[in-house]
Amino acid sequence: MDLGLSGRVALVTGSWRGTGAGIARVLAVEGATVLVHGLDADSCEETLASIRAAGGHAHEVVGDIRTDDGTRQLRTAVDHVVDHVDIVVNNYGVAEGSDWPSSDAESWHSSYDTNVVSAIRVTNAFVDGMRTAGWGRIVFVSTVGATRPGERIPEYYAAKGALPSVAVSLAKHLANTGITVNCVSPGIIATPEMIALFTKRAEKKGISSEWGAVEQFVLASGMPNPSGHIATPEDIGRFVAFVVSEPAWHLNGAHLRIDGGAADAVT
Repeated sequence: MDLGLSGRVALVTGSWRGTGAGIARVLAVEGATVLVHGLDADSCEETLASIRAAGGHAHEVVGDIRTDDGTRQLRTAVDHVVDHVDIVVNNYGVAEGSDWPSSDAESWHSSYDTNVVSAIRVTNAFVDGMRTAGWGRIVFVSTVGATRPGERIPEYYAAKGALPSVAVSLAKHLANTGITVNCVSPGIIATPEMIALFTKRAEKKGISSEWGAVEQFVLASGMPNPSGHIATPEDIGRFVAFVVSEPAWHLNGAHLRIDGGAADAVT
């Protein structure tokens, strides 16, 4: 299937590593010019190199989107390398928080600002250009915890849980503009950081460091899903690539879970 992404320009926040890097690589393979975002200068070299080695087109753009000034810096950086943005994937987020007894107003505000307001800042910085063009795609990346929150880091789950609502509201606001807005919620993802963490835990229990064994250890340690496997960043990237594609033009205002069935919810 031709996703119609050739020649499109996609900004993926937080794409210097992890899930964002996987999304960026897949969008580049599908023909998009990808703006690889980092909070700090020279943080994106590894992702850029992997995209270019595969024949893709990418540019580094920097800005601390946790602040208004940093978001303006990002917009300036984008304007230096491209003349428009077609796709914004609000991937950046941090699983920060504490627990119910030790959480306070500061920790709740911090997590909400990082995981929700930062995405709104970026969206607002680029949505007018999409509106003018009559075509655009906006994606908010949430988590399985938006549907199935845990007891710890409640600040994070509450913040991520707001994103499906944000997507529906914004989709209504942008009705008849040619812009679609959706929210994607992955389950646990096999990022390099996650693999390293659980490999170390598995080794302490005498379990093989081979990924298949570690993967089953993770699933058996309280993170099961009916598919019996853990998605890679590129798996999430392929899903996002369809969501922002031309064939998905009628997909709008949706909360889309890609968690292997971990959320075990009907809606």
